[in-house]
Amino acid sequence: MDLTKHIDSAHQSFQDWRKTPFEERQKLLLKLADVLDKNKQTYAEIITTEMHKPISQSIAEIEKSAGMIRFYANAENVLKPEKITTEFNVSEVHYDALGIILGVMPWNFPFWQVLRFAVPAILAGNVILLKHASICFESGDEIEKAFAEAGFPKYIFQNLRIGHNEIKDILENPLVRGVSLTGSEKAGSEVASLAGKNIKKSVLELGGSDAFIVLEDSDYEKAAIDGPAGKLQNTGQVCNAAKRFIVHQDIEKEFVPKFVEEYNSYQPADPFKKETKLGKMARPDLADELEDQYKKALKHGAEVVLALERISENEFRPGIIRVKEGNPILQEELFGPLAILMIGKDDDEILKLANDIPFGLGNAVWTKDKKRAQFFIDNLESGTVSINKSTSSDARLPFGGAKSSGYGVELSLMAIKEFTQVKTVVGNI
Repeated sequence: MDLTKHIDSAHQSFQDWRKTPFEERQKLLLKLADVLDKNKQTYAEIITTEMHKPISQSIAEIEKSAGMIRFYANAENVLKPEKITTEFNVSEVHYDALGIILGVMPWNFPFWQVLRFAVPAILAGNVILLKHASICFESGDEIEKAFAEAGFPKYIFQNLRIGHNEIKDILENPLVRGVSLTGSEKAGSEVASLAGKNIKKSVLELGGSDAFIVLEDSDYEKAAIDGPAGKLQNTGQVCNAAKRFIVHQDIEKEFVPKFVEEYNSYQPADPFKKETKLGKMARPDLADELEDQYKKALKHGAEVVLALERISENEFRPGIIRVKEGNPILQEELFGPLAILMIGKDDDEILKLANDIPFGLGNAVWTKDKKRAQFFIDNLESGTVSINKSTSSDARLPFGGAKSSGYGVELSLMAIKEFTQVKTVVGNI
C-alpha cells in the first residue's frame, strides 16, 4: 500500500476541513447518525460475523454509536476563542485542529471504539486515518463508506487495511500529528514510544481490571444481578468490564450464591439469535491466553468457584475463581468470561485490594451510605467511579484511565479539544 498517497490526500482534505465552520461539521454528523440508524442491521451482522458478538449487543453498539454522534452534533462549540482579562485589549485562547490523526483501534467494539475517537476529532477539524484490528477490516470499510454516504468531503476518514508494521511509517510522516490507541498495555507502550520519539500527541485507552465492590449495606441482591451482566457483556471482552468482585465478608454467604447462580445463567449459544447473551471469544489465540491465565491463577492458589470450561477453540462456559492478595494473576487483565472473587473484612482492606493493581480504568461501589461512597470516590485510583451501577461509558461524560490504563480523554465535550493546539493570542490592536 502506498501510505504516502493516503497521507497526502488526507492532508489536502484537512486544508479545507479545518476552515469549515463548526456548525457545518455538525450538520454532517447528524447525517452520519442517520446512516448508522438506517444500516444498523447490516452493520450489526458484520460485527457478529467478524468477532462473534451476540447480535443483540452488536445492534446496541450501533445504536449507542448513533446516539453518541448526535450528542456531538448538538454540542456547544467549545472551540470558540476564550477571552481572558489582562492589561491587553486582546487576550484570547484559541483551539486549532492538529491535522491528520491516526487511530489504532481494537476488535471488541468495531464501530463504537472507532467512532467515539474519530467523531470529536473530526468535529474539531482534524482528519482521520484508521488502522483497525485485522479481523475487523470490513467494519472499518463500512465506517469509511458511512462517512461518504453522510456527505463528508473525501479523505476526511480513511480506513487503511494495514498491519502493525506500517504504524511506524505513518507516525514518522511529518504530516501526521497525533495518534489514539485503544488496546493492550504492550501495544500502547509501543505506539506511545513511537509518538513520543516523533513528537506527536498520543491518547491511550488501555486495559483494566475493574473492581466491583459490594458492601454489606448495599442492595446486594441487585448487585448480584448487575455484576454478571457487567462482566460478561461482549463475552467478557470489555476494557472497563467488572473483573474483580470484592465483597464485604459480612455478606459473603448471602451474596456469593446469588451471584454465582446469575453468572452461570450466561451460557454460550448461537450469536445470531437475539436471545443469546454470551458468544464466542474473538479469536482462538485469545482463548488460549485466557485458559493459560486460568491455570496460572490456580497454580498460585486460586480456588475454583465455577469452573472455566473450554468447549471449542474459542468458546467457554464462564468461570469464577476466588483469589487472595499476592496471586500474580492480579497483575494481569482477564479479557474473557473469567471473573475474580475476593473477600474483604472492612472498607480499608477493600480499598487496598481494589487499588493494588497496575490498572485504573473504572471501579463500581455498591453502598447506601453516602459517607462510605465518598470515601471510595476520594481514594479509588481510577478514571471512573460508578455508584450502585456497573461501570459504563456515556457520551456526555469523560472516559479515560489512570495508571497503566492510559491517559487522555475520550467522550464528553473535553474530547473535542483533545487533538487541538492551544494557541495564545495576546497584545494590543
